[in-house]
Amino acid sequence: MNNLRLEVENEIAVLTISRPKALNALNSETLNELNEVLSDIEKRDDIKVVILTGDGEKAFVAGADIAEMVNFTAAEARAFGMRASEPFFKLMNMRQVTIAAVNGFALGGGCEISMACDIRIASDNARFGQPETGLGIIPGFGGTQRLARLVGMGRAKEMIFTCDAIKADEAYRIGLVNKVVPQAELMDTAKAMAAKIASKGSYANAIAKAAINNGYDMDIKNAVEMEANLFGITCSTNDKKEGMTAFLEKRAADLTDF
Repeated sequence: MNNLRLEVENEIAVLTISRPKALNALNSETLNELNEVLSDIEKRDDIKVVILTGDGEKAFVAGADIAEMVNFTAAEARAFGMRASEPFFKLMNMRQVTIAAVNGFALGGGCEISMACDIRIASDNARFGQPETGLGIIPGFGGTQRLARLVGMGRAKEMIFTCDAIKADEAYRIGLVNKVVPQAELMDTAKAMAAKIASKGSYANAIAKAAINNGYDMDIKNAVEMEANLFGITCSTNDKKEGMTAFLEKRAADLTDF
C-alpha cells in the first residue's frame, strides 16, 4: 500500500491514511487501497475492531484530492463518488466495529469517511466541515445523507450551505462525535475503547451493528420484529451459553464466537 499503514495488535487494527504532504486527501489510489485492505480485514477473525486515523498532527483527512478532481467531467465525478462508496460502505457494514480517531482537519471527504464509521472520537483540535458548495459542487461521498442522519436535517443544511467548519466541542454538542479528548490522548482513548469492545461478544456486536443499520430506516414494527429474529439467532450461540453461565457463576466470560 502506498497510502495506508495497517498495524494489528490484540485484535485491534489501526488503519492509518498516510499522505501527509496532501493532508491525507483521498485520491483514487487511496480509495482503491482502502477498499482492498478493508475487504481483507473483514475476512480476518483476529481483528475485532478497526481504528481509522490520519497521519500527522494537522489533518485526519482534509478532503478529496482537488488536484485530481479539477478537470473531472460529470461522468468521471460520478465514478469517483461511487468508488468512494465501496470502502465507505465497508466501514459502515463490515462485521468489525469501526472507530474514527479524528485529529485536526476532517473536511469534505474527511468528514464523510468519519461518518461512515460506527463511532467517532475527536481530539480537541479537530475541525469538521463540508466545504463543497464553496467550490461549486456538493458533497459526493455520502455527506448529504450521513450528516443529516447524524445531526438532523437543519444542522446538516446549515453546515453544507455555509461551508462553515465546526470545532470539536460543537461537533460533540450536536452529536457528530461521541467523545472529545486532548490531542495527546486521542489514540490511547481510541485503543482503550476498542479493547473494551473487543472484550465483549464480537459475534453479538456484529449482529447488533447489522440490526441498528438495517432497522434505522424501517418502520418500528418491522424493525422490532427483525430484532427479535436476530436476538433468537444470538441465543443459539456458544457465546450466549458461556456469557450467561459466567454471569450466574460470577466470573469473567470467555466469548470467542465471531
